[in-house]
Amino acid sequence: MRLRGGMLHGQVLTALALTLLFAAVNARLAVMSIDLGGEFMKIAIVKPGVPMEIVLNKESSRKTPTLVAFRNGERQFGNEAQNTAVKFPAKAFAYLPLIVGRQYDDPQVELFRQRFPYYSMEKDEGRGTVLFRTEDDSLYSVEELLAMILEKAKEYAQDFAEQDIKDAVITVPSFFNQAERRAVLAAAKMVGINVLQLMSDNAAVALNYGVFRRNNFNSTMQYYMFYDMGSTSTTATIVGYNVVKTKEGTRMESNPQVTIKGVGFDRTLGGLEISLRLRKFLAKAFNDQKKTTLKVEENQRAMAKLLKEAERVKKVLSANVDHTAQIEGLLDEKDFRSHVTRAELEHLSEDLFDRLTKPIEDALKISEITLPEINEVILMGGATRMPKVQEILVKFLGRSDLGKSINTDEAAAMGAVYQAAYLGKGFKVKKFGVREGNIYPINVEFERQKTEDSGEPARVIKRTLFGRMNPFPQRKVMTFTKHNKDFGFNVTYASLDFLTEDDRRSFGNLLISKYNLFGVEDALIKNKDLAESKGIKAHFQMDGSGVLSLDRVESVFEKNDTEAEVEKSTWSKLGSAIGGLFGGGGSNDDTKVEDSSETPESGSTGSDGSTPSSDDSSSSSSSSSDDSTNTASESEGAAGENQDENPEETTEDSEGKEEKKPDSETGGEQEKEEKEKQSEEQDKGKGEAKEGGDEKKEKTDKAESKEEKDKKGEKEEEKVDKTPKIVNIKEEIKSEVEIMDVQGFSEEKFKAAKQRLTDLRKADKAKVELEKAQNELEAFIFDAQDKLSQEIYEKCSTPEEKENMLQKLSEASDWLYDQVDAKKSDYTEKLKSLKDLTKAVGKRVAELQERPKALEALRSALNQTTVFLATVKNLTSIPGSEALEGDSIFTPVEVETLEKIIVETRKWRDDTLKAQEKLKDSEDPVLLVDDVAQKISALDREMRYLINKAKNYKPKPKPKAETKKDEGNETSSNATDEKSSKDGSQESSEGDAQETENKATQPEDQAPPPSTDESASAEEDSTKGEEKDRKEDEAQEGEDQQKKPEKDKAEKAEDDGVERTSSGKRRPKQKRKSTQKKQKEENTEPLELDSAASKDKTIDSGKTDSEDTKHTEL
Repeated sequence: MRLRGGMLHGQVLTALALTLLFAAVNARLAVMSIDLGGEFMKIAIVKPGVPMEIVLNKESSRKTPTLVAFRNGERQFGNEAQNTAVKFPAKAFAYLPLIVGRQYDDPQVELFRQRFPYYSMEKDEGRGTVLFRTEDDSLYSVEELLAMILEKAKEYAQDFAEQDIKDAVITVPSFFNQAERRAVLAAAKMVGINVLQLMSDNAAVALNYGVFRRNNFNSTMQYYMFYDMGSTSTTATIVGYNVVKTKEGTRMESNPQVTIKGVGFDRTLGGLEISLRLRKFLAKAFNDQKKTTLKVEENQRAMAKLLKEAERVKKVLSANVDHTAQIEGLLDEKDFRSHVTRAELEHLSEDLFDRLTKPIEDALKISEITLPEINEVILMGGATRMPKVQEILVKFLGRSDLGKSINTDEAAAMGAVYQAAYLGKGFKVKKFGVREGNIYPINVEFERQKTEDSGEPARVIKRTLFGRMNPFPQRKVMTFTKHNKDFGFNVTYASLDFLTEDDRRSFGNLLISKYNLFGVEDALIKNKDLAESKGIKAHFQMDGSGVLSLDRVESVFEKNDTEAEVEKSTWSKLGSAIGGLFGGGGSNDDTKVEDSSETPESGSTGSDGSTPSSDDSSSSSSSSSDDSTNTASESEGAAGENQDENPEETTEDSEGKEEKKPDSETGGEQEKEEKEKQSEEQDKGKGEAKEGGDEKKEKTDKAESKEEKDKKGEKEEEKVDKTPKIVNIKEEIKSEVEIMDVQGFSEEKFKAAKQRLTDLRKADKAKVELEKAQNELEAFIFDAQDKLSQEIYEKCSTPEEKENMLQKLSEASDWLYDQVDAKKSDYTEKLKSLKDLTKAVGKRVAELQERPKALEALRSALNQTTVFLATVKNLTSIPGSEALEGDSIFTPVEVETLEKIIVETRKWRDDTLKAQEKLKDSEDPVLLVDDVAQKISALDREMRYLINKAKNYKPKPKPKAETKKDEGNETSSNATDEKSSKDGSQESSEGDAQETENKATQPEDQAPPPSTDESASAEEDSTKGEEKDRKEDEAQEGEDQQKKPEKDKAEKAEDDGVERTSSGKRRPKQKRKSTQKKQKEENTEPLELDSAASKDKTIDSGKTDSEDTKHTEL
């Protein structure tokens, strides 16, 4: 569904942004990146809570060999496969990215066979590609073997992230062509990896470098060079960083962007070639030692050992001037030792070092940037650690030093995983645009159809579709204006003169694909009398992975509708806008190429600069422009020719992130609306210029009356109604494609390959489960035999039981080592029988070991519960069950229930413990740990219920009279204490006054409720107390007035010596309570809610209830 309208579009994008902001929490989706190198691959993930982390494989290594081995019917990966590659090199398939997407007779494949002669390689007669034969005579394509490696990378990532991962960004060399990129995508699809993007490794490195320096860039382009000399190839990349404005929703935002400006490469220059030359040097040294009559070159295993040693020596010589190569039992049980110097290694690679600067020169040439404009040259790849390489680069670049500020091994994986997080659905990341460049220019070739009266022969017309270093992702539309019948065209590579001779031969046939179109003539006949044909439009797309495809083909017609007012849709508005901008005289161009990608900066879309050949020119006006290529920025043929293109042209995000909905509009809508307004004015014609001027004047003249404005408005509407309306008609044209460079898998073959990989995966899983069952059985046998020799097991078993168990374990051990074809179920059944045999003794041992701890825990629980019960009973000072009546926290039933559980649990413990003491350790126990745990749980459950009830307890509101009495006592307790004896009141004794004071000073929610015996005199005491307090306050006020000067002085001397009553009157502060009062209040202390606080108050020694009560400290 295509979204139209700026407001609606902005609302949708805003909602989408908010959704993405919280998607990481809700979706819990992780993404990964795979840096697919020739020798090693690095894997990185991003998941909620783990930002950009390198994945460790099962050997805890941060990089994994790009290698798969087959041995004894099993697949091997990682270090295990690497070990197999040394012992059985023909069974381990390495360096597969070198020949993926290549024909069997390709020069790169021939070089691969020379380097690794021990592989059994055959030609796929159907596709013409390479097949590898394994030890069991199975044939696997390069894509299938690569799919196995990618699947293992996915498995490592999922194990590390602890969740399923399907989305990934995979890095490939920037010089991969269309066939190689399609092959990698096919391999990933076989194993269920959803490739968000195939990202060039140099672009990934540049992104990783820029992400952490985003604040260093501005609108001015800053240039950097990344020089990557890896294991199999060398690449020099010039990139530009700047801040560009892009439309995000309805607003413009400024974000940094990296643009690939130029790329130079050498496919065969890398560390592998240096290692192979050192291997050859070491092989010659071994033969010269004449330790055996055999030639080391004739032994595959010996050559594999030499290659491994050559890799090690090469790394050591990067830091040392000499080293000794040594291999034990290299050939015929003869050891090998040889001294190697750095100078000898450099002499062996002298011609290779001469090729180091060629990629830099090519990158500078295509980017049109000079060395002084480059801010920094940054090294990448393991081979750049060689001192000679750095020396040559420093001399050529004219710099004192080279940049080494990034991790050469992991930068590509980290940059790719950042892009994966940006493209994925579950994360919100800061935008950092990436604009990659197309390395190989692509043309479209077709035969121009002859007219009936023309005697000219048909000739081939060439049009440049994507020039060299054109940025992608990008969409382009090619219009065929002179074809009235079904026709076809070819997509080919353009001139490849910038490549070396070997690289040009690697392309072989430059033809990429053939397309045939059907239904052209039928569409013309259908609309012949209704509308005017505007040509056949073919919509091409080069996506973020650099893969070219034909989206759709359609025949476009236009007609004028003057009978009625036609409501303009978004399509027609945009069409008329562009028609007005580019309208004018007619054109006889047969084809037009329209650039439909939005570029955030001027000049970012490059061209190969090719010009048509002279033999394609013609003297006739109709064909003079046949060989010219017009872009959207040049003059278009007719006003309505591009009416339908611009909405489609902007559906591709220029930063490399495709819209999820292919029919949605993107960033250039605002500009199109402005163009629309301009075009509408132009479409009215010169004859309406006066009315347009009147309309403008009408809007600016404020003195006109409303009626005149309405009349003019009606006239305007009448004139607009008479304006011809352009209506677009589109007819779908069917197309068929035939891949010509490297055939892909047919649907049947792809399903078969996918099923075979699924079967291998299941076999691997079954193998792992079988090994696990074997290991569990073996481990149990060893563990049981060891335990039966321990003293505690001898104590808990009878001699007959022990002898029987040892015999059965010995028999199981013999059975285990005799098995060859046993199934998983056999091992699990054997393990179950042994566990049943030793279960009884094991339980006795466990009970004997855990029983003391369980009894101690039960004793502690009883102590805590007993203390809690005593605290509840002592909640008030009133004895008997009367303390639980009225406004009490707990009901009598709850207290009795707790007390009953305590008594029953203590009795059960004592009785069961006595019965257990009568049994031997070799007999089944009656006092079980599980039973003790249940008793503890019951005590804890009941006590927690009461504690939670106390925490949530809210006291009932007290009677009004009593509340007043309490308030009066709170404000004048000291005065009452001082004057009670003087007044000689007969209504309360000295003890009652003391008790009243204690109640007044207690918090209201902690004061115990009054008993029923005292409720009768509560109101009388309250009334007398109020009258008494009032008289005392008045007397105190009089005294304060007389002693005011003295009190002011006292207040200055000591501010805290005076306080105010509840009525606002001043009085001396209350004195500290006496020790006796304090002691009494401590005895009526509120309930302690934390039961843990009373853990150490008592110790239960297993005595009777009465004894426990006596020794309980409350």
